[in-house]
Amino acid sequence: MTKVREYTVQPLYSDEKMKKKINTFLKRSHIPQIIHHDADVYIETIDPQTNEKSRSLLLKFRKNVLSKEKCDAFYENIIQFANQASNNRTNSNGVKDRGNWHYSELPKVKTNIFGYFDEFGPQIKKKFKDRHFHPSIAVRPCSFNAKNPEKYACCVPLVQEIDALYEKHIPGPYEKQIKAANQIGEFRIPQTAFTTVTTNLNYQTTIHRDQGDFEEGFGNLAVLQRGEYDGGETCFPRFGLGVDVRQGDVLFMNVHEPHANLPLVMKSPDAVRLSIVCYLRGNILKNMHGKTAKQKRTWNQKIRKFMGYPMHGKTLKCSRRKD
Repeated sequence: MTKVREYTVQPLYSDEKMKKKINTFLKRSHIPQIIHHDADVYIETIDPQTNEKSRSLLLKFRKNVLSKEKCDAFYENIIQFANQASNNRTNSNGVKDRGNWHYSELPKVKTNIFGYFDEFGPQIKKKFKDRHFHPSIAVRPCSFNAKNPEKYACCVPLVQEIDALYEKHIPGPYEKQIKAANQIGEFRIPQTAFTTVTTNLNYQTTIHRDQGDFEEGFGNLAVLQRGEYDGGETCFPRFGLGVDVRQGDVLFMNVHEPHANLPLVMKSPDAVRLSIVCYLRGNILKNMHGKTAKQKRTWNQKIRKFMGYPMHGKTLKCSRRKD
């Protein structure tokens, strides 16, 4: 059994100083320590009034815990979708003063979501208005899984494997999150504590805190790799610490601590770093509160019909061909 090393870290910067660093890019010189092995990292804080010390979990990192077959199936079925560029991530792409930018002028990055979401974009809202359609629940299936049920079915097993590792390594937050997911019903990824997955393709995020996820949960991040590259480590600048997450690894992390990636250096033409972030949207839980199973099922059918999505109700089995 691989030995898990334990670290205790203390903040290098005050909250005020970290606020000034939000949405700025990291340089390698900012991160003196990179972890490449199984590790648990705790934050130590000292109460200024009582001088008492306390610890909280920053991250747990486990290497080579995801099956190659499930990783490959996920990659093969998501990569075309993940390769699409969008300009939705203004909190982590370096944009300052968002209000001064027209939407079409925002930098485009390859970040996308699948599963379920609790917001309607401008085009969907316009369609609502044009057709005099009034949504009864602010939750919708994402286009990838709605339009590509067969491909989605091949992505779900890896998400379920990450979910099982989450339960094993972070049992306290997992117990709260799976309880919340069970209340959501069919608007979640089957048999998991997650509603949503974000994919980031060759994307260096700026320093940011994740927003909109279930507050009492914990972050789950995996990476799929093709070709050769250096960099891209997931870092926590407040502590000068980074983690080199590679193919088959999982990083469980406090996503409300400021974090970012180091620059990517592609060493081969086919180099790919595809990060997978699994989480539960807090507003989906909120918007589903008090809804009966029948109301949820009726809304799922209604919004699918309105959007022109296939009217299937269950996740299909993956029919991936094995060479």
